[in-house]
Amino acid sequence: MYSVSMTKKALIIGGGIAGPVTAMALRKAGIESVVYEAYGRTSDGVGAFLTLAVNGLEALRQLDLHDLVCDLGMDTPGMRMSNGKGKQLVNFPMYGRTIDRSDLYVALRDEAVRRGIQIEYGKRLVNAAGGTASFEDGTSATGDFIVGADGLRSRVRSLIDPNAPKARHIGLLNTGGYARGVHLPGKPGEANFIFGKRCFFGYFIHPGGDVWWFANPPSKKEPTTAELASVDWRARLHTLLDGDVGPMHRIIDATEKVIPGWNTYDFPTVPKWHNDTMVIVGDAAHATSPSSGQGASMAIEDAIVLAKCLRDIGGTPKAFAAFEKARRERVERIVAHGKRSGDGKAPGPVGALFRDLMMPIFLRQMEKKNSLGWMYEYRVDWNAVAS
Repeated sequence: MYSVSMTKKALIIGGGIAGPVTAMALRKAGIESVVYEAYGRTSDGVGAFLTLAVNGLEALRQLDLHDLVCDLGMDTPGMRMSNGKGKQLVNFPMYGRTIDRSDLYVALRDEAVRRGIQIEYGKRLVNAAGGTASFEDGTSATGDFIVGADGLRSRVRSLIDPNAPKARHIGLLNTGGYARGVHLPGKPGEANFIFGKRCFFGYFIHPGGDVWWFANPPSKKEPTTAELASVDWRARLHTLLDGDVGPMHRIIDATEKVIPGWNTYDFPTVPKWHNDTMVIVGDAAHATSPSSGQGASMAIEDAIVLAKCLRDIGGTPKAFAAFEKARRERVERIVAHGKRSGDGKAPGPVGALFRDLMMPIFLRQMEKKNSLGWMYEYRVDWNAVAS
């Protein structure tokens, strides 16, 4: 079924979620690829969970991948927000699927391999030029072009533009876990978000009974790796959430292992996405705050649009330019939206009062006017010719 005539070869740097999806999209366009992952092992069991929005799920459908993930995680049919006093701020429909990141990664990686895509591990990129990539282990590989799907700290991005800006710390940390044996009222899969006085907390009730949760402690400065590792995250969260109304403390206590916190970043803009032989996709080009709920979905959309441009537009540099033109405005708008959403999680006492007063009105107007339709209703049509 997936035997196609290959006319070009791509070297894809990065074997997370974006890498295998990009490889499968290129294969559908008739382009061979090999995925090179820096780490010497797979990412099974690594990471927490994410939500694929409806636009991301529909993008997967274009690559015959939708059914592959439809049994993973849980449907997320709605969103309920409340403040730290227990007052509900808003409750409205939300269409997506919340999935353990490792489960999504394994499913996509295994399907890529099933479709004949080679993935090599322990291949940390050192340099690249003219379609040739050199790795830290002393080996090299040559193709027609290189795709950087290597995330926030992309080496490919720095090779395209040594003056590329650094990621922006967005003032929030991330932690979370999986609670067992705690029984909560509510709809399975529904996103429950609590704007606490000092910390934002979110949780989902899995149909199997477990509770998947995350928290965003505020941090004006960017902690070092050592500082993050020194924190007792269970105790820190109990302190930050003290006095807030909700099941947060019960959830935290029912969690065997609280995931150590990590910094969160975004890129307001990345000036250069490509040169004649290299291009970046996903977080390498437009990392967004987790508050946008769009990181994985944007990477999947990127993969399809890039493959279409390479399929339909003569000359790799022209195809890269068309890809950037097709994607830049949308993804930067989503990054800006994610930053605004994240800022609302830790606004301070006065800002929190204003937020709690205005958010119900604002969100009802958004729902009524479908003001986020531009984000969720976006579709990539594989059969439409790229220009």
